[in-house]
Amino acid sequence: MNADGDGEPQVPEVTLTLAEALRQAVAAYERGQLLDAERLCGAILGAEADHFDAIRLLGVVQYRRGRRVEALASYDKALALAPDHAETHSNRGNALKDLRRFAEALASYDRALAIAPDFADAHYNRGVALKELKRLAEALASYDRALAIRPAHAETLNNRGNTLKEMGRVEEALASYDAALAVRPAYAEALNNRGAALQALKRAEEALASYDRALALAPGYADALYNRGVTLKELRRLADALASFEATLAIRPDDPDALTSRGNVLKELQRPAEALASYQRALAIAPDHAFAFSGLADCTIKLCDWERLAVLSGEVRRRVAAGEPVVFPLVMLGYADDPALHLACARSFIRNRIPALPQPPWRGETWHNGIWHNDRIKLAYLSADFHQHPVAQLTAGLFERHDRSRFEVIGISTAPDDGSALRARLIRAFDRFHDVRETADQEIARLLRDMRADIVVDLTGYTMGCRPEILSWRPAPIQVSYLGYPGTLGADFVDYVIADRIILPFDQEAFYTEKIVHLPDTYQANESRRADAAATPSRREAGLPDEGFVFCCFNNHLKITAPVFDVWMRLLAAVDASVLWLSEFNGAAAANLTRAAAARGVDPDRVVFAPRTEHLEDHLARLRLAGLFLDTLPYNAHTTASDALWAGVPVLTCRGTAFAGRVAASLLDAVGLPDLVTTSLADYEALALRLATDPRLLAALKVRLEHNRLRFPLFDGDRFRRHIEAAYTTMWQIWQRGEPPRSFAVAPLPRSA
Repeated sequence: MNADGDGEPQVPEVTLTLAEALRQAVAAYERGQLLDAERLCGAILGAEADHFDAIRLLGVVQYRRGRRVEALASYDKALALAPDHAETHSNRGNALKDLRRFAEALASYDRALAIAPDFADAHYNRGVALKELKRLAEALASYDRALAIRPAHAETLNNRGNTLKEMGRVEEALASYDAALAVRPAYAEALNNRGAALQALKRAEEALASYDRALALAPGYADALYNRGVTLKELRRLADALASFEATLAIRPDDPDALTSRGNVLKELQRPAEALASYQRALAIAPDHAFAFSGLADCTIKLCDWERLAVLSGEVRRRVAAGEPVVFPLVMLGYADDPALHLACARSFIRNRIPALPQPPWRGETWHNGIWHNDRIKLAYLSADFHQHPVAQLTAGLFERHDRSRFEVIGISTAPDDGSALRARLIRAFDRFHDVRETADQEIARLLRDMRADIVVDLTGYTMGCRPEILSWRPAPIQVSYLGYPGTLGADFVDYVIADRIILPFDQEAFYTEKIVHLPDTYQANESRRADAAATPSRREAGLPDEGFVFCCFNNHLKITAPVFDVWMRLLAAVDASVLWLSEFNGAAAANLTRAAAARGVDPDRVVFAPRTEHLEDHLARLRLAGLFLDTLPYNAHTTASDALWAGVPVLTCRGTAFAGRVAASLLDAVGLPDLVTTSLADYEALALRLATDPRLLAALKVRLEHNRLRFPLFDGDRFRRHIEAAYTTMWQIWQRGEPPRSFAVAPLPRSA
């Protein structure tokens, strides 16, 4: 007989007794000679059709050969002859389980256990079926019963860990994987699962080591390669993450998750065209892959690929309106100026990310009435951007200025430490600073609870590095969204959003799950202590022509839309020798924009791209060379607008409907230039043309801006600090009275001296 079971099986001797033929069939099966075993069973059944042992063994052989339906039929036939045979009931359950008929499989395992209560395999497989049926507590109990009978069974310990992890009991899951590995150290699957548990606990370096051990045992283990890539991305080792996803795809070229993750890394590496191709491949394989669709939508706007966007836009809106979790909320802001769609998108996103809110272990405690009372309001700022980032630039002065007689100010950072001077300044600005990037969400929530934070302010929202799971544990009685994300989070566990009367009128409350708080001047933190470069560069040094009017927009390319670009090109055509000065975020988008200019009859050389500067002060210095900053819609300039105003460059905006499209209007009002806010693109174009062709009008506007810059509220950091502290105090007082959160406006306070 062939040892591998292939080729022609040997025909049994006709003189064999049935008992001898059965012994030979069993021996062939145990040697892995499955065809021989099957032929021997057939010969026995030809002589005695109701031979129980031959029928049962035939089912086992068929199962091993992957013929689950035939195996099931054989098991049913055997059980008709011997209804109380526990092992055959268990085997029948295995066939049903593999056919994904889990409820029927469960019934078979239960029948086996009714006959043989200490049947460890049946308890184990019952646990597998229950886990697939999402009856996790029962699955865990089955695994525990199997382990009580057979304690050192690596597969049971591994699957028990998987169940615990799915239940959110990740530390217990890790202990179960470790127990499995103590039994079988060279267990690649348990090492991979252990890595996933460590990753969930934000112990990324340990997770990476676990994946590497799994891959040393099984170099072609695609799951471990994929998970390794995810961890490397979390560690910001993007080139290594890309290599790991590429290795996964070499093994599983049609894996939509690996293709999508590859796209995510390429996008972060500023290679959006390649990322888009990866998302397209993923969607060709799995058309309903939510993350791939979101990536495709994101890359489309980042590339300024307006033809594709025109096709995609309707699909994005349709899916979001239908409640499908297909678009990251930040991406949606670039597709629609519709707060109802923004709310639908945010709600779908958070429901998909956190299907069921966790139950905090401290939920039975009372937070006020003397049980929870701090001498000062404990104010914790939570952010993934406490490094060189616009949010940090805007808020560092606020943290420094907070009134320490009334507030204890705590920084909770999930951001990488970039070693920058700004990071060092932030650490000094807080009374306490906690670097928790390698801490699990629940543990961060526990930290906030243990320090008795009264108010937690999330500065990240739904931007890169967001971890909404932290606030889902409800670590503080008052939870606030501010600054990082210009829209609703759609989450029931966030109480307030800080805004102002322009960006978020109270009549938009229906589109927000948070209660709206109005600050008097503008919602954006700012200050007058900005570093400026000593000298303005020459136009030639900045890459600009020696003569001609300079329109500029330093917004991210994703904010540039075709209707706005059409206006810009008409302005270039109308103003001789003028240029449009843009930031260069990625070369592919720049190429698309220059082609778009040519298609509209404008010399592409009149669109000038500025490289990024290492230091903000150098960017502010070169900004002085611009004549007028042209804003975008539906997603306005935010920090870029306040940068331009600080540099003395007027900002022209068109006010939109939703938060993201109304920020520049708020900033202009706060610096005393509301006349630069238009309400239609036609008015926007007309005013831009007037300012670019009337030097005296523009010069007078710049004089007003220079006069107002340090006299109006926009850059008055101490005035802003007092207003936002009044907002926090009102929130705290509402809570102390036992009242539910409500919308309110902060009364304007006197100007700082």
